[in-house]
Amino acid sequence: MSVERSPCGTWASPITAEMVAAGDGRPGFLGTVGGELWWTEPRPAEGGRRALVRRRGDGSTESVLPEPWNVRNRVHEYGGTPWVGRMTGDGPLVVFSNFDDQRLYVFEPDSGREPRPITPEPRFPSGLRWCDMGFAPGRDEVWAVLEEFTGKRSTQLRRVLAAVPLDGSAAEDRAAVRELTDDAYRFTTGPRISPDGTAVAWIAWNHPDMPWDETELRVATVTSGGAFKDVRTVAGGGGESVPQAEWAPDGTLIAASDRTGWWNLYRIDPGSGETVELYPAEEEFAGALWTIGSRWFQVLDDGRIATVHGRGESVLGVLDPDLGAMSGVAGGPWTDWAPSLLAQGDTVFGLAAGPDRTYEIVACDTVTGEVRIVGEPHADPVDPAYYPEPEHRTFTGPGGREVHAHVYPPRNPDFAAPAGELPPYVVWVHGGPTSHVRAALDLELAYFTSRGIGVAEVNYGGSTGYGREYRERLREQWGVVDVEDCAAVARALAEEGTADGSRLAIRGGSAGGWTSAASLASAAAEGLYACATIKYPILDLSGWLGDATHDFESRYLHTLIGPVDEVPERYRERSPVNHAGRISAPFLLLQGLEDAICTPAQSERLLERVEGRGIPHAYLAYEGEQHGFRRASTIVSAVLAEHALYARVFGFEAPAGAALEWRA
Repeated sequence: MSVERSPCGTWASPITAEMVAAGDGRPGFLGTVGGELWWTEPRPAEGGRRALVRRRGDGSTESVLPEPWNVRNRVHEYGGTPWVGRMTGDGPLVVFSNFDDQRLYVFEPDSGREPRPITPEPRFPSGLRWCDMGFAPGRDEVWAVLEEFTGKRSTQLRRVLAAVPLDGSAAEDRAAVRELTDDAYRFTTGPRISPDGTAVAWIAWNHPDMPWDETELRVATVTSGGAFKDVRTVAGGGGESVPQAEWAPDGTLIAASDRTGWWNLYRIDPGSGETVELYPAEEEFAGALWTIGSRWFQVLDDGRIATVHGRGESVLGVLDPDLGAMSGVAGGPWTDWAPSLLAQGDTVFGLAAGPDRTYEIVACDTVTGEVRIVGEPHADPVDPAYYPEPEHRTFTGPGGREVHAHVYPPRNPDFAAPAGELPPYVVWVHGGPTSHVRAALDLELAYFTSRGIGVAEVNYGGSTGYGREYRERLREQWGVVDVEDCAAVARALAEEGTADGSRLAIRGGSAGGWTSAASLASAAAEGLYACATIKYPILDLSGWLGDATHDFESRYLHTLIGPVDEVPERYRERSPVNHAGRISAPFLLLQGLEDAICTPAQSERLLERVEGRGIPHAYLAYEGEQHGFRRASTIVSAVLAEHALYARVFGFEAPAGAALEWRA
């Protein structure tokens, strides 16, 4: 096959925006009901809802809840585990959170009956939220995280662990809900019940800490009446983060803690609090607790521990704590495992992906080493030759610090750049910012690389995966270190002759939107980027405090910027909206109108400041979208709009259907 020489950005590609939308999101929240595997699945074509999927014993799968049921909750706004199930004499029984009203429902899919609510209607819309449920030992109820709004403002709320009877009595009478803990802690995960049902453990923390700053592992004895007594902290506090804990068969707790600077695994005696480190390593065995119910490890019936671990990566291993030995799993094309592990006997189920495949549900027999796909198998919508191949690189930032990134050169089997032409490159900035990006197939990224536009995904200082010291580079330095690290990668690619230095761009959503906007307004990146795509961003720090955002992150800036009462000038100086005069590059701004985390007011404020300054920009606001886009129509629109921005700035033809209304 002959290869056509054509300018970068003009290459014809079979990867469409519709393919990007159809493949958006990944399965999640694996669980078992009897011997069956169940999970939730994104449905962009169905309004972005999450379907509940059942895998029967014969391997067939089916969605057990039709539209409009949406198995998702808004606890912390980011949500947590939204369902739990068990097998009864009459078949499966599932308790799930429905997104539209945030109530818990009981559903028996084999009964032919509709789901019935078991929690009351909230006093305020969506004001009673539930997640991370577990069936109470010996009782006909579920125990769960309850997030209850006590007023209309975003921070007027409380969180406790609560018991909800399955008989539906609480649907009519709030008094039927039994609160198991008090609200002395602002945040809590769901209960983990000991194998014999006599004890319970959970994780709690308070403002201004985020869960990667400091948490406490709490335990209690469960009385015969289903109450908690002898409540105490057995780990955490004092600047230690414990993001996950699970019971071992012998009644001890296995927990991840970063007390050494890395999230390693420990065995904890719940009575004495005695702690033993199981496998010291400069690797991460857990991560940032953005989603309640995240599972980086699972304890097997024989006491071994299946765990996702790595340094800047996440592979699956099995730890024998008695021997202190770690073994890998056999083969497979997967290079990234999500924090969604599930153990059943000797088998571990997980979500795994690689540079050439999206997330699949994989089963690993930890005795034989056999690995097989059991759900959501990847299917190539196009020839994989159009997928980009990541280069894992470490760059040098200011002061000689390391900056980690995945670099994706343009790749298309049908096209190559004309002799002497360097490709444009876009720096992709992940959200969080206490998060990371993994090298897994992303059709949105492939959409651009297959058209001749390179991408560099940067795990800037502050990202997880490289230990606490790397993570804390961003402490009081947000808007500085992230901007500098992204700029260092972009400049290095240009200086080494990989990228065209006159055709560099930056893009990101949420905290990535912040870094993208801050880069346009910062002296550290002055004149570097030719344009930017800014999605559902934070732009005004003074407008992202307290009731101006959601409760979970309402004090996040305390560590990212500094205490506002001590450094108010820093909040003004770092905010891109206050430096609209420094912005000279064209930009595209994308916003969900129902976003409770980064509200439309943030975007509107920037638009007001740049109006009439002669800066070409376009703004698209989407009805019905929250933080992150889930609807197929929105995703298609956003991809085409970003493509149109690059076409305008880099000098090639815009895609069909992507007309933008440019302002200046």
